[in-house]
This record gives sequence, structure tokens and C-alpha cells, in this order.
Amino acid sequence: MPYTLKVNGKTVTVDVPGEMPLLWVLRDVLDLKGAKFGCGIARCGACTVHVGGTATRSCITPVSNVDNATITTIEGLSPDGTHPLQKAWVELDVAQCGYCQPGQIMTAAALLAKKAKPTDTEIDNAMDGNICRCTTYVRIRKAVRQAAGGA
Repeated sequence: MPYTLKVNGKTVTVDVPGEMPLLWVLRDVLDLKGAKFGCGIARCGACTVHVGGTATRSCITPVSNVDNATITTIEGLSPDGTHPLQKAWVELDVAQCGYCQPGQIMTAAALLAKKAKPTDTEIDNAMDGNICRCTTYVRIRKAVRQAAGGA
């Protein structure tokens, strides 16, 4: 069955099974490789994208649940890498291996869209469940604060 999605500002129609996870639609059908497969059970956050502005784990989200939805991936957050979070990530050298970072940034972007100046506790709560095997959590929090205009 065909599904219509608005991905990174472009309307696309995909003819895939309804139970296909959004992650595979993005990666395999639309060739958007930013969202990563990590755990497949929504526990690690590597696959996080925005659906209607909400941070969503795309590995467990069937494409049938997002028909006609607006979806933003890391590629659509800022095509030229100038989103405040992307800039803070680079300036603070947050990433080590980098595998989880698109999901981390997308989760943080959803937080900042709802709360422009989050506290450390609010940052920690929002980012909880986004696993970084390199344990860059302190730098992640600092980057979110910097992107929010704090130090």
C-alpha cells in the first residue's frame, strides 16, 4: 500500500508494507542514512527522528502509523550543519565514535523546541534512554546548554 510522508520538507510516496518500520523506509527506501539501527526495541535512541515535532524512535514505528505525517531526520534538521545543536556538538567535540549522535541531536532538538532554556535536570530527563557507548554524556549536556544560549 502506498503511504505519503513529508520528509525533510519534501512530500514522498512510498509503496511498502504497512508494518515496515519507519527506520527502514528512511534508510533503505529514501536513502537517508542519518538515523541508525541500534537495538531495534526503542531502548537506545540511535534511530530517533521527529514525527510532527516529537522525538520518535523510528525502529518500532510502523510506516502505517505515520501516513501523511511530517518527519524530520538529522539530514533535514539543518542541511548545512548550522543548527545550534550541530554547531555546539562540533565546537565541544561531543562525538567520539559518532554512531549515536544523530539520535542524540534529534532528541535534544525536540527538547529545545519545547523548552528553550532547559535546566540540567530537564536535559538529563529528556536525554534519558539515548545511549552513548562512548559515555560522552557530560559533553552532550554541555552542548545542549550551549545551544540553548547557556554555558
